Amino acid sequence: MENKGYCPQPADLTGVSLPEELELLAERLAKNVHEVWARRRVEQGWTFGKCRDDVAKTHPCLIPYEQLPEEEKDYDRSTSISTLQFILKSGFTIAQEKK
Repeated sequence: MENKGYCPQPADLTGVSLPEELELLAERLAKNVHEVWARRRVEQGWTFGKCRDDVAKTHPCLIPYEQLPEEEKDYDRSTSISTLQFILKSGFTIAQEKK
């Protein structure tokens, strides 16, 4: 498959910082990002393996989020943080329901 000149242009999130109260949400969202990814892999027949092997369908990250190396957690955190930043930049607010 060719690139055909595709140039990704994500939203400019420069200057959009997360309020302190959203930091826990960002971490919980990162964990969920991993869980969704892992569930999809398992549904596709992937299992845990020490090395990624696309033919054998094994992957070393098919483990609970808490056991991932920090580098892998940072990948999921980046996704969650940029998602929350995009929501804020788009003019939405994020509020926790009071119980």
